[in-house]
Amino acid sequence: MSETTIITLIPAIVMGLILIYVAGVYNSLVVLKNRVKNAWSQIDVQLKRRYDLIPNLVETVKGYAAHEAATLEKVIKARQQAINVNADNVKSRALAENALSGTLKSLFAVAENYPDLKANQNFLQLQEELTSTENRLSYARQFYNDSVLEYNNKKEQFPVNMFAAVFNFENRSFFEVAEEEKAAPKVSF
Repeated sequence: MSETTIITLIPAIVMGLILIYVAGVYNSLVVLKNRVKNAWSQIDVQLKRRYDLIPNLVETVKGYAAHEAATLEKVIKARQQAINVNADNVKSRALAENALSGTLKSLFAVAENYPDLKANQNFLQLQEELTSTENRLSYARQFYNDSVLEYNNKKEQFPVNMFAAVFNFENRSFFEVAEEEKAAPKVSF
């Protein structure tokens, strides 16, 4: 191989290495973006399960606590608002879900006043299923937020940030808890 051939090959090799690097960066961003999408869809699955359980729970409570209609109506309204929120808008979805969580807490507080209801097998089963769903939802939110963190970190690191800007990879929003839910509950005896 002549010296001239080697000199002409060096720029081609350098360009090839640069292209391989850019492809690797792009592919890693795509993988992380898809992981965020998958994590969001897992939240949707648990929210759907939650939405399906709520009407059964409300009906069970309604039979025992007919005069608690205002609380039941708030739960139904919050559920409907959560269902109607744009599924892709993380902040709006988080606000609606936090409102629904608050109304569910008030529903369980109402149930505390009815010993027969608390002992009802159907109610206990629904309460257990909802608790299980809330735990799954909590895990799905954590996984989503971890995925968003990993994606946003990768996207903002140099030199990946230059390629992310060129390929229009945008930051993702975290699924955050409402301010009122961050406060520790007050316990009094």
